[in-house]
Amino acid sequence: MGKKQENFSEWYNEIIEKADLIDKRYPIKGMDVWRPYGLSVMRAIDGAIREGMRRTDHQEVEFPLFIPQTEFNKEADQIKGFGGEVYWVTKGGESDLDIPLVVRPTSETAMYPMFSLWVRSHKHLPLKVFQIVSVFRYETKQTRSFLRVRQIHFFEAHTAHWDYEDAERQILEDLDLTAALCEKLCLPYLLSKRPDWDKFPGAHYTVAADAMLPELKTLQIATHHHYKDNFAKPYDIKYEAATGGHQYAHQTTYGISERILGAVVAVHGDDKGLMLPPAVAPYQAVVVPILFKGKEAGVVEGAKALAQKLERAGYRVHVDTRDETAGFKFNDWEMRGVPVQIQLGPRDLEKQQCVLVRRDNGDKRVVDLATADTALGEALELYASGLVSRAWETLTANIKDVKTAEEAKGVVGIARTGWCGSDECGERIQKVTEKTVLGIPVDVAFGEAFAKQAAHKLALPARGFQGACAACGKDTTTPVHIAKTY
Repeated sequence: MGKKQENFSEWYNEIIEKADLIDKRYPIKGMDVWRPYGLSVMRAIDGAIREGMRRTDHQEVEFPLFIPQTEFNKEADQIKGFGGEVYWVTKGGESDLDIPLVVRPTSETAMYPMFSLWVRSHKHLPLKVFQIVSVFRYETKQTRSFLRVRQIHFFEAHTAHWDYEDAERQILEDLDLTAALCEKLCLPYLLSKRPDWDKFPGAHYTVAADAMLPELKTLQIATHHHYKDNFAKPYDIKYEAATGGHQYAHQTTYGISERILGAVVAVHGDDKGLMLPPAVAPYQAVVVPILFKGKEAGVVEGAKALAQKLERAGYRVHVDTRDETAGFKFNDWEMRGVPVQIQLGPRDLEKQQCVLVRRDNGDKRVVDLATADTALGEALELYASGLVSRAWETLTANIKDVKTAEEAKGVVGIARTGWCGSDECGERIQKVTEKTVLGIPVDVAFGEAFAKQAAHKLALPARGFQGACAACGKDTTTPVHIAKTY
């Protein structure tokens, strides 16, 4: 297997297939087949997202795959933003369709005609729904599994509110949900208000979370969009106010794609394979029986009894009884990123003990079978803490302060500099650096209301800044982050 730091692309492409996450051999570029192990990890991430949705009173829905062109055309920015990326259906059997159909690239234009039927009164608000579905975008650049694909596993929450302020409260709630999810995934991130030219098509503003990957490029892992009433007007989503009269709803969306799994693979993995966060690992521990001739049955029974004890304590545990050597099993589960391996041989069984081996650092600990559940919990906590520490160090060590766009061009990682806020200067910074302006840290862009979001323990807060715009040289207190992106 390739070395991660020497050739990340080779390592990444190899590990996602060797670890049975996906199979890229399906005969349509950018549409991969989910393997059972990979789907289990993605479903665990979906489960964490659903938990957050339930906690915040969102209801799950599922909308049709196709969107009539007449509905897609109602929002001009959507056409501009996605028009070149959509797949079109123009025939049904042998007959031409009266109205061509868009295969959904995202679901605003599918959902909002229905929102206009559902929202009639202030009593119907807030409306908070979500779905986890496939969306399709005709990606013309080089595809890479999870990171840049044509069929995208996608979570999207859509809400409607009485007014701008209530919609902004929803954005704050969604940012809390992102923080909780990233904590489960052990992923530090930057939280930025995207510049206007890079916000979601039709949005009033976009707040995005970006993780840093091993090539020191950033990857967008979550987005939060405040639409104001930009979609309500073309789709006639209005309600009768409590004080009388009709008003247009204000809306938000919140999106996370399978890219977040790509980030987990890329950020935490090493030359031996994956390192999965305990919260989403299909198995948090695997018990490997060490078998000797004539003593197989007793050890296997002991391994199963240990697994049952750990499962009763709430852990996801698997006993590996495959007809393979212990060494093969150790390497295989190491590659699959199982947080803890538990070794149990005849001598261990006689002494009523087992050996816990952490995936991240190979630390071995002999523990009594009677207290194995407590020991496993401690090992998982230390393992997750190690994942966070390493990822946080990588992110923070690779942010460099610079004064000019020319200096920013030479930064490998994230450059932090000043920006006066004008589109002209922002576009010049991008042109000179040949990088992307990620945006302004949210606590600077929005002030006190968003300061708590930037202070989440895995979000990197803005530090005090006083400097000059990297393009025009004007004094500014606004920092901006610039990086190469996926």
